[in-house]
Amino acid sequence: MASIDSASIGDLWDRVFGTQPAPDDWLVVVTAVVALAAVVPRPLWRLSRNAITIAHEGGHGLIALVTGRRLDGIRLHSDTSGLTVSRGRPTGPGMILTAAAGYTAPPLLGLGGAWLLSAHHITLLLWLTTALLLAMLVMIRNAYGALTVIVTGAAFLLISWLTGPDVQSAFAYTAVWFLLLGGVRPAFELQSKRRYGGAGDSDADQLGRLTHAPPAMWLFLFHAVSLSSLVGGGRWLLGL
Repeated sequence: MASIDSASIGDLWDRVFGTQPAPDDWLVVVTAVVALAAVVPRPLWRLSRNAITIAHEGGHGLIALVTGRRLDGIRLHSDTSGLTVSRGRPTGPGMILTAAAGYTAPPLLGLGGAWLLSAHHITLLLWLTTALLLAMLVMIRNAYGALTVIVTGAAFLLISWLTGPDVQSAFAYTAVWFLLLGGVRPAFELQSKRRYGGAGDSDADQLGRLTHAPPAMWLFLFHAVSLSSLVGGGRWLLGL
């Protein structure tokens, strides 16, 4: 029994932390096109943006915990907006980093995912994503948010457990391309809203009040992070 258990644990370890075959170049390109198709058309973006909101609010929540703030809960709404509530000092580095983490989280997660895929750790990427979603689920405070996270996490778990290398590769590359490409659009949407006098309480405006720096500077930071992540992550995914 002990040898069987050891063998099973060893097989699981190899399956999760081992490497998988690199996909064909055409598959990498096709997954990029699929991800782009989920980001550019407005009707599809209204649906797919929910995944970016999960990463956005998850970024707020993770950095709040890392900086020593108390995370009260996360809410995800059907209009793709979200809210993360944390307690602690209303000013200072912890609050600044927490506020800055939202728009930067999706592209940085995409960049990290691209690094894992470039090292051929496809299954590990799927399992890490599932673990992060499970941890986030504990802090969700509304039914729609819980449903969204559960469905997303279940997709990653089922793909990683039930499918072969080819399907895992296609799913993982599509997801990472989506984070990289989808991480660019929200900053432009925020810029457009602010141009017409909307989003007065956006992350950029909150950061402006916290740091006494122009919100436009923080908006520039969001653009810089998302575009740099897209370029760097895209090069990794394409093997350049």
